Amino acid sequence: MGDLGDIFKAYDVRGVFPDTLDAATARAIGAAFARTVGGPSAVVAYDMRPSSPELAAAFAEGVTGQGVDVVMAGLGSTDMLYFAAGRLDMPGAMFTASHNPARYNGIKMCRAGASPVGSESGLAEIRALAERGVPEAEGPRGSVTERDLLTDYARYLRSLVDLSGSRPLRAVVDAGNGMGGYTVPAVLGTERLGELPLAIDPLYFELDGTFPNHPANPLDYDNLVDLQARVRETGADIGLAFDGDADRCFVVDERGEPVPPSAITALVAVQELAKEPGSSVIHNLITSQSVPEIVREHGGEPVRTRVGHSFIKATMAETGAIFGGEHSAHYYFRDFWRADTGMLAAMHVLRVLGSDPRPLSEITAEYTRYAASGEVNSEVADQQGRMEAVERAYAGAAEVDHLDGLSVTLADGSWFNLRASNTEPLLRLNVEAADSAAMAKLRDDVLAIVRA
Repeated sequence: MGDLGDIFKAYDVRGVFPDTLDAATARAIGAAFARTVGGPSAVVAYDMRPSSPELAAAFAEGVTGQGVDVVMAGLGSTDMLYFAAGRLDMPGAMFTASHNPARYNGIKMCRAGASPVGSESGLAEIRALAERGVPEAEGPRGSVTERDLLTDYARYLRSLVDLSGSRPLRAVVDAGNGMGGYTVPAVLGTERLGELPLAIDPLYFELDGTFPNHPANPLDYDNLVDLQARVRETGADIGLAFDGDADRCFVVDERGEPVPPSAITALVAVQELAKEPGSSVIHNLITSQSVPEIVREHGGEPVRTRVGHSFIKATMAETGAIFGGEHSAHYYFRDFWRADTGMLAAMHVLRVLGSDPRPLSEITAEYTRYAASGEVNSEVADQQGRMEAVERAYAGAAEVDHLDGLSVTLADGSWFNLRASNTEPLLRLNVEAADSAAMAKLRDDVLAIVRA
């Protein structure tokens, strides 16, 4: 098979179809996955990308060649795959490249119970086995059984958050032609004030992995323009945007203004801490400083960790944390097998909004204390060299750590993190300060070094 280093990332597989990730590669990875995670069965799902069914079928061939049965869930969101792995208590694999362009695809893998498979929890072993080649096991091949899990997934989420007592709400939802167009109708419905007191106004619910309307990456605010306009035009109470595999959810308020994911993290953390006071709450190192402050104010214990779902999930398991949130709008719930689910986070926000007469902008203002840059990406030839140049520029004048990339905290409490992307040739910068002017100056000072 050869060197697969280009497609094995820190916590998943990500490549270009068919150049670096084709059916043969998926088949080899499937065999290695079956050998590594063990168990009599595994569940497989895939997103709406044109290459996903072929790659998922090849992966299943690799798995069944090891005598392991496959439950083929078919189309689904990544959090639906995690639900399946948790509810069925079997390892799982999701074929998706999340928000990446159409030519990309990838594999997110987990063990039984939706526990993570990352670089430090099995992914390196899978890569090594796939590169060497795994012969088929002796004995009969495993079988493939198709199973629709969408209804069970929706029913489980609705058992966790009761929206039936909400005041009537109108929500614009932008699925970006991704898997939210498949899962949102099942979970939240489509009828105006139907089973739930919620009217869904759908944008781009047609499944299309070529992304004809805009990239399915709500982290880039340029991709929220249509959602913002629709919210303003219709007087909706809230706007929701899902990424391609619908494991992330972004929120805009009734003014069409984006709500920072850190504010959503804090809001949901408060709800979860009310159920279990004193619990730990995970936040990654790019999350706003307001999150640990608010968690402490509500009796919780904040725990800082690296960016990435495998690291968050492992830390949640170690600490027994009730909830975790990331700057990128990944939200993790102990009640959901410690896995990330944008849909469940959206439901928590809807419940809070539906039980409060105030508009969303007023509610979320309580959780937004600082000015943040959002993620600013720079494509540079020498990522490590640029990071070292930034560190030299701030040496001695700031607190520095290397938990994940380069984090620098200045004497006035402002801070920035600069880290290399796990999936693209980019340096990602996040900056936070007391006000917009201080944030902009620090952001521009760092970018001048990064882009020199």
